[in-house]
Amino acid sequence: MVNTCVIVGCHNRADKGEVKRSYHSIPKVIVNQGEEIKTLSTKRREQWIARIGRKDWTPSQYSKVCSDNFVTGKSSALYDVSHPDWSPSLLLKPEKTKKATPENCMDFMKRYNRTQQRAIKKKEQLINETLHDLHNLFSDQNMQDENNESQRYPFRLLGKLENPKVLLDHPVDAAVTRKDEVQPEVTVENIRTELQRLTTENIALKTKLNDFKFSPESFEGKEEKVRYLTGLPGFITLMKVFQLLEPFIAESSRSHLSKFEKYILVLMRLTPSGRDLAYGFDVSKASISRTFINVIHVMNERMKGFMLWPDREQLCMTMPMEFRKHFGLKVAIIIDCFEIFIERPSNLLARAETWSNYKHHNTVKFLIRVAPQGTVSFLSKAWGGRSSDKKITENCGILNKLFPGDLILADRGFDIAESIRLMCAEIKIPSFTKGKKQLSPLEVESTRKIAHVRIHVERVIGLVRNKYTILQDTLPIDFLLSREGQDPLINEIVCVCCALTNLCESVVPFD
Repeated sequence: MVNTCVIVGCHNRADKGEVKRSYHSIPKVIVNQGEEIKTLSTKRREQWIARIGRKDWTPSQYSKVCSDNFVTGKSSALYDVSHPDWSPSLLLKPEKTKKATPENCMDFMKRYNRTQQRAIKKKEQLINETLHDLHNLFSDQNMQDENNESQRYPFRLLGKLENPKVLLDHPVDAAVTRKDEVQPEVTVENIRTELQRLTTENIALKTKLNDFKFSPESFEGKEEKVRYLTGLPGFITLMKVFQLLEPFIAESSRSHLSKFEKYILVLMRLTPSGRDLAYGFDVSKASISRTFINVIHVMNERMKGFMLWPDREQLCMTMPMEFRKHFGLKVAIIIDCFEIFIERPSNLLARAETWSNYKHHNTVKFLIRVAPQGTVSFLSKAWGGRSSDKKITENCGILNKLFPGDLILADRGFDIAESIRLMCAEIKIPSFTKGKKQLSPLEVESTRKIAHVRIHVERVIGLVRNKYTILQDTLPIDFLLSREGQDPLINEIVCVCCALTNLCESVVPFD
């Protein structure tokens, strides 16, 4: 069937004209990802239909809108409400004789960019406030642990028991006596005593049972359990991140998992403890996969702001002493690439682009930028394992964030001195012995200084991999597929892992 634009006044067809156009379907209402997504998708669909300009008209699955009606030539993502292409905006019915010009499109994009900048500033302010609250809560953690002691052992508050532990050690069938034993006299006092013992035992058993459930109460006061199952440093951080994500995690009548259980499921899937999740949560493997994809998308949208690019003043105020000793206050970033194994693609071109001669495996590669303080402040999109470090650095957008005078530390593979100089910055890499018998004493000393502090980027990468071992597995090809309006799942997974690592203690000491 030939695609035809349904907007009134637009007569574009796929089989007419030499200009190649793309055709976009009318967005559907999403009903299985929470009320907020349902409301947002309904609003978008109604706005599309209103701008098409047809009276008493219901779109079908074959109704299309051509790229001429969008500023950028395609529709934007569902979440990007302020984007001019959230719905068709050019060549509409009231102005069907008006042609789209570069000036019109530039005006649209300028307004959108200003809106985005304001939204980014608000988001950074919210993240800074959240991190500040976490810092204050960590300082009060010991005091809260002491206050929670009585809540974790509620049986101590029941009645006037001389020795509650003795009562808890009684077996469940302690009230059942053998025939040859002397039956005690049944009195009101004995009944009260037995009732008190059973009540205490019931509370103790409920406390033990909560340890096998995934609820906030089962994690409260158990810092070791939080660190093992989720990778986060403590219960307070676990709940703070959940409060940030809770309004956006979808609920469904078809799933008996609560929002908190879905949140814990994703964290466990990223860590070494996430092996038998289907048995632990008593759901099917398909439900585990579906929940993981839905929640990881929410976590990526809400947490990618945790990777902040600090300004020069913040870097200088918190520069670790090890960097000050060798390079003063000039170091801005340390960059490196790391690779993740993937399954072998069936497509020959994809297989060639993802083959890594260094790992001898099909991989995807990420460029990571670590601040001297040990936090991940930039992460590139996934590239094929065949791509060189130089190509990724020059095309991922990291160079546009540099300021004049910044000093970048990198490995030998980053031959990007010319690109760095265009930004009035400086890069230091270890010296080469190629064409030389040995390095000069000055080169040896310079290489030693660079290697002494550049090792921290490898320590951060190792921390991310060891804490969230999903990055050590061979990931399926499905994680690399792009979904409509969304990044490939592999980008979201790595971004969430780095953001969660930033909430943990830094591997770089300040002193």
